[in-house]
This record gives sequence, structure tokens and C-alpha cells, in this order.
Amino acid sequence: MNILILSAGTRNKVVQYFKKEIGNTGRVIATDCSNLAPAVYDADKFYLVPRITAPGYMDVILDICRKEKITGVLSLIDPELSMLAKEKEQFLGIGTTPVISDYDLVETCFDKYKMYELLCKMQIPAAKCYLDKETFYQAVEKGEIAYPVFVKPVKGSASLNINKVNSRKEIEVLFDLYDDLMIQEYMDGQEYGADVYIDMISGKCTSIFVKKKIKMRAGETDKSVSCKDEGLFAMIRQFVEECGFRGMIDIDIFEINGIYYISEVNPRFGGGYPHAYVCGVNMPASILRNLEGQENEVRIGDYSENIVMMKYNEIAVRDMNGMEIVP
Repeated sequence: MNILILSAGTRNKVVQYFKKEIGNTGRVIATDCSNLAPAVYDADKFYLVPRITAPGYMDVILDICRKEKITGVLSLIDPELSMLAKEKEQFLGIGTTPVISDYDLVETCFDKYKMYELLCKMQIPAAKCYLDKETFYQAVEKGEIAYPVFVKPVKGSASLNINKVNSRKEIEVLFDLYDDLMIQEYMDGQEYGADVYIDMISGKCTSIFVKKKIKMRAGETDKSVSCKDEGLFAMIRQFVEECGFRGMIDIDIFEINGIYYISEVNPRFGGGYPHAYVCGVNMPASILRNLEGQENEVRIGDYSENIVMMKYNEIAVRDMNGMEIVP
């Protein structure tokens, strides 16, 4: 069995976990558009590929899958997920299974307003969202929402171009500067993250790991502590199974006055997934079992509480003499 990890970047731990779980039964191949992406050097083999926006990019990936006899392929960056889901049948046609949810569901995850509408339809608590600023101003006058609020792109990732604003004047400036913005209720509560696995064969949610976020940095969890709540587990399970997610997803959640609100959903490994792995929530192993045609048993909440993750800096040094450096 061979696994292909696309756009590996700095996600060394994910590559290492797959290598550990696959052992001597196969290989882990990685790609990136830069040979300064440290995670590719933890793989058994890596390919330097064009940027995902380059013409014919997906053909390059399909060729790698054929050449390396790839069993399963996954990506670690948001812009590539929709591409992977869209070309799912092409991959299946050459014997490679994309570890990704269906295309329409992936697109919904990256359209924050569509996700808000879906959550409302499912009667799952979510932060209020407005596409139209005039409708928002009317809601303020009615007392349905108050400043501060977030102004953010309807489609975006990595917490880019998100602004906390306190006045109508600030909203007007941002809407004049940028297109495709929305206004979202400011969630002044405790933030949590959930690493979730939905079996690719049965469609059952088999793993949920919840962490209380202590500190964030550049949109990712920097410090967190493991915790459990059966009510939250039930809400997440209902949400992911009814939506039809498959594989691993990352969910951002806020708790305010005892109520959990789903904020964002990312259909990939989250940046804080290493916390789940070291606590025994082994999603690479779940993926490998599914790719072998085996269903995973349900083990929701099968981990210890009060285990703390603390990220820290590390460096990789390589001799690149005789090689062109591709930043």
C-alpha cells in the first residue's frame, strides 16, 4: 500500500505518522511545489510539482499515482481539496482513492455563508452571518446583534483578511476595499477544536477528539488541552453523519453559556491534529484500514483528558549543493 500526501509543506508530523503506521507494508510519497518544504524529506520519496494553479497540475498528480501505484491520496491545504474531490472519479479509475468528502460538501465547507445556512437548516447552533451589510445594520437596530463583529471573506482560509470591527464606518471601509465579504457574529467564548474521523466505508463517525484551545498562533492551535463532553460528541456525530462527510475533518467550535456553536469546518487534517494522535486517536491507521477494505470500530472519546499539547519551533537543515532551490 502506498500513500500520497499532497502539498506536505511543514506538516512533518502527519508524514511521520503515516510512515509509522504503514511500516514495511508500503511507502509514503509526498509532493510540494517547493523543495524547501521540510515535510517532504520525511517521506520515502518526494516529487517537486508545479503550483496547484498551473495548467495540467492534476494530470501531474495522476501520473504520480500511476507511476507509484498509489492506494490513497490526500491533501493538507484547503485550495487543493476541492480539486481533489472534483477529480475523484479519475483517481478511482486508476486505482487510487482520494481521502476526501464529496465535492459539493467540500465546497460548502469553504463557503462560510453556505455552511451557516446548512447549520441553521440542521438546527445546530452557529454564529449569525450576514452577506448584506444593510440587513446587518437593520439587525443591529432591532437588537438582534451587536458590535464587535467579524468581517471576513465568504471564502478563505488560514484566518487571512479577518477583521474584528466595532463600527459601521469600519464595515463601510472594508466593503469598499474588498469583494465577497460577510459579517459574522463575534463569538466571545471559549474556543474548542475537534478532530473527527468518518469511516469511508460505513459512513459512521468513528473518532472524535476534542481539545480546549489555550493559545492560537497564525490561525492554528498553539497550546491546547484534551477534554470530553458527551453532549458535544453527540452534536458532532449527528452533524457529520447527516451531512455525509468522509475521512478526517477539523471543526472549530465556541462554547458560550453552556451552548456549543460550530464556527468552521475544514475537510482535512487540522493543524492541531498531532495532539489527537499522541493521545491515541489514530486517524492515519483508520485511513489505512479503510483503504484495505476494512471498517473501523466506533471509538468516540477514547482518550484521556487533561493532556496538554505545546507547540515549539524546530528547524531542518539540508545540503542543497548541486540542486536548484525552488522557494
